[in-house]
Amino acid sequence: MNAPSPAKSDSGISATRRRDVIDALRRGAVPESGLGLFATGLGRFEAALDAELDAVASGASVFKAVRGEYGSGKTFFSRWLGERARRRNFAIAEIQISENETPLHRLETVYRRLTERMTTSSFPPSALRPVVDAWFYALEEDALAAGATEEGLAAAVDELMALRLDEVSRHAPTFAAALRGYRAALDAGEERTAAAILAWLGGQPHVAASARRAAGVRGDLDHFGALGFLQGLLTVLRDSGHCGLLVVLDEVETLQRVRSDARDKALNALRQLIDEVHSGRFPGLYLLITGTPAFYDGTQGVQRLAPLSQRLATDFTTDPRFDNPRAVQLRLPGFTLDSLIGLGRTIRDLYASGATSPRRVRELADDAYLADLAQAVSGALGGKVGVAPRLYLKKLVGDVLDRIDQFEDFDPRRHYHLTLTGAELTPEERNLAAAPAASADDVVLDDVDPDDSGADAG
Repeated sequence: MNAPSPAKSDSGISATRRRDVIDALRRGAVPESGLGLFATGLGRFEAALDAELDAVASGASVFKAVRGEYGSGKTFFSRWLGERARRRNFAIAEIQISENETPLHRLETVYRRLTERMTTSSFPPSALRPVVDAWFYALEEDALAAGATEEGLAAAVDELMALRLDEVSRHAPTFAAALRGYRAALDAGEERTAAAILAWLGGQPHVAASARRAAGVRGDLDHFGALGFLQGLLTVLRDSGHCGLLVVLDEVETLQRVRSDARDKALNALRQLIDEVHSGRFPGLYLLITGTPAFYDGTQGVQRLAPLSQRLATDFTTDPRFDNPRAVQLRLPGFTLDSLIGLGRTIRDLYASGATSPRRVRELADDAYLADLAQAVSGALGGKVGVAPRLYLKKLVGDVLDRIDQFEDFDPRRHYHLTLTGAELTPEERNLAAAPAASADDVVLDDVDPDDSGADAG
């Protein structure tokens, strides 16, 4: 008997998916899924990006850079692309670049974060073990299909593994050795040893010496070995049924704030990654980086390394309407007041589809109110509409729609006025909030009488 399908609201999406999206917006976060529901202004990129994903699924590799000011939706864009990739059965890994946690000039750390945060359509992070186990299962199935007997299955799998990892073994022989050690430990019932070997395969440091000896490997993964391990991981992903791997290196602009020697090493590591992608070393890899225009154009970023600047050079002097989605670098258009209001309508209708009284939600948070709230939030941030979406949606969901849904006598025009506290602002938002305040932690950005029924949302 088939299980019942998840209930869907009149918006056409499941109640679970709707709740996940709304909960994330209420926290001021980018949802992990459902982004196609409100991907405002990204339709222009769809055809080119889908073609690139299809090429990667066919064995190509792609590098892409995304630029946009703070708040323009770079993280949203990368997760939206991730959803499209996941529907094609890609594995996904989103990595935040930071000086202390994940410095870009230490590729072994980047690789470790990749394996820690890798997800598939079936498994949350870390999906490394399920992927490796699926690979061995596929090898066994292929060996049996080729005529191997049960008695000779282990030897046949070893032979197949050597063939599939032949190219990888030339660059990272320890990757193949660790896979063999992992399988041998499982066959021997040594679960703890198998788990330790898999951790070493995922780039984890300080793995027990006994586990490394069992796998015939030594030491920890280094900067140069990480590239070989990435190559091996792509082989395992492909042979276990995945079409590719999308890796997102988010917030690379943080490189501008590190020491000059570390910055130069990181920029060169990025140049090296781009060259390796373009050389065809990583079939099945789609590598995406995100950063601000200052990172790409400033003297403390890409322009500091001429070869990297040449590789990322893209003409943005023309009308943004004619930006080339196939170029190595994409410019996000950012939000206008109209697109922000349109986004508010989408979220209001999504919320209403699961609300106690959908009609009441739509009437009290009508289009005029959404426009007033959008103007108030962007005005509170110095008129910078492009950085307003996060706070706008957070306030709309958590302060307005939730109250309309729960309190029958709540009217947002009478009982709510926009107030932002320093604690809920990011540093960038705090810098833009120029309204006078009694204290740094209590920034009231609206002076409208809350009892005035004709007041704006601001």
